[in-house]
Amino acid sequence: MGLKTYIVEDNATIRDNLIATLEELVGIHVVGTAETENEAKDWLRRPDQAWDLAIVDLFLKQGSGLGVLEACRNRGSHQKVIVLSNYATADIRKRCAQLGVDAVFDKSNEIDALVDYCLAQSPAGAGA
Repeated sequence: MGLKTYIVEDNATIRDNLIATLEELVGIHVVGTAETENEAKDWLRRPDQAWDLAIVDLFLKQGSGLGVLEACRNRGSHQKVIVLSNYATADIRKRCAQLGVDAVFDKSNEIDALVDYCLAQSPAGAGA
């Protein structure tokens, strides 16, 4: 089974395309999705939820991805959190680093880098 991935993205088209791309190229296994900060925080904080990777957009239908990132600060050492946003500015990257984010990718021009990152995190990629 691929990386157990949770996706926080409020745009259904982007979310569906992202899932399709990562399932095909990386072999991720999507364990859940959220469109709002509260929905994501509630799911990610539950101790019974097993996930390896959370992909978080910063602008959501309710709340902010920054709140989701804050909620992930005490995650397990094997759990990675990355940001995928159209607003991956230097200031945003710095703020994300302060919140313990593992990587930040720009939706418009860093999808290949996101795929490479996911491949490196996957069990097959880590052993290759």
